Amino acid sequence: MPRESIDLLITGAAEVATARGSTALAGDELGTVGVLEGAAVAIRGETLLEIGPEAELVERYEAAEVLDAEGGTVLPGFVDAHTHPVFDGTREEEFVLRLQGARYAEIAAAGGGILSTVRGVRSASREQLLVLLLERLDRFLELGTTTVEAKSGYGLTTEDELKCLEVLAEAARLHPVEVVPTFLGAHDVPEEHRSAPERYVDMVVQEMLPRVAEAGLARYCDVFTEQHTFGLEATRRIARAAQELGLGVRLHADQLTPLGGARLAAELGAATADHLEHVDEAGMEAMREAGVQPVLCPLVPLFLREPQEAPGRALVSRGLAPALATDFNPGSCYIQSLPEVASWAALRYGFTPAEALTAVTLNAAASLDLGARLGTLEPGKQADVVVTDLPNAQHLAYELARSPVRAVVKRGRVVDRKSTRLNSSHANISYAVFCLKK
Repeated sequence: MPRESIDLLITGAAEVATARGSTALAGDELGTVGVLEGAAVAIRGETLLEIGPEAELVERYEAAEVLDAEGGTVLPGFVDAHTHPVFDGTREEEFVLRLQGARYAEIAAAGGGILSTVRGVRSASREQLLVLLLERLDRFLELGTTTVEAKSGYGLTTEDELKCLEVLAEAARLHPVEVVPTFLGAHDVPEEHRSAPERYVDMVVQEMLPRVAEAGLARYCDVFTEQHTFGLEATRRIARAAQELGLGVRLHADQLTPLGGARLAAELGAATADHLEHVDEAGMEAMREAGVQPVLCPLVPLFLREPQEAPGRALVSRGLAPALATDFNPGSCYIQSLPEVASWAALRYGFTPAEALTAVTLNAAASLDLGARLGTLEPGKQADVVVTDLPNAQHLAYELARSPVRAVVKRGRVVDRKSTRLNSSHANISYAVFCLKK
């Protein structure tokens, strides 16, 4: 009997590990991850066709390409639900200042922080920003991230915000990494409006949002909800205007102070409330009742040297469905690795490795309304796959500060493969054994 033709067959896996379903897993279900030992993955076109015992799939399918996992673990493509990747210039001098005791708000008040990056973005051309963004998307891909939520927010004029969103759209067209664009014109009040911040809110509502919506450049609107940026009433006004234009809402909430951003996110019916280092009991309960997903960024307090961390374990215990994200940006987290995030969620929040895996795959995808298509390895879903060198899925959180990624499949196509590195590694081991025998 002739074998059925497919495009890609992934073989040689120690195990295939994945959450299942199309909606975010909450509370006790967060760590529900299925593990199939010795399984293979069959892919046709952009779609995952079947997962099953390797011997059966090898007998059933004739693959145009075979990807050998070499005894590693196969996982869903990682989804980063909170990033700020459009910028020119870095802020390592602020990193040094924080090491010397300066706080985030103090640096911002002195003209640094977000506004420092705004000056760089305003002076950069579209072409410059695009080159930098494509390099960063390469790095995301190398680390196993196949989908990113990506914010504007370093332009803070109508034209510069549109420029950033247009760069995101062009990068999405050119690069395998899937980009979910978010408008963050309400990231900070720019210097030219500091004397009358309400005038800038008017601009965001009356000028920026209509232009963004008309051009179809964003799926979401985000607001940095803090007293020194946009308070509750300003956030409410911006978010309501975005919703009227058909955009979803995500909020930076209760990151630096217990302002009540989580409760506002619930009131607004926001998709997510992000950060939540200072969320209170009332905020957690309001989010649970409203179905707002927490997006936690555990590397940010570490990077900012802030003592307060999000109550990750408490959010799970209260029945919420957290996603994990890097918050990659030049100021408060210059890190792109979701495996690193998974490790810190385990070490600081007490997430199990299975919970961390769900939070960087299915739950992150669901927070972007993409859970029906992304975030798990199941027949019928888009074939976004990460092949790692890990002996099992628990090692994703167990190992720190090393990329375990061997190969990445996006939309059914192998888009990153580290065979050269693997061969070199095997050669080094062989040479070491040879030396020991001598």
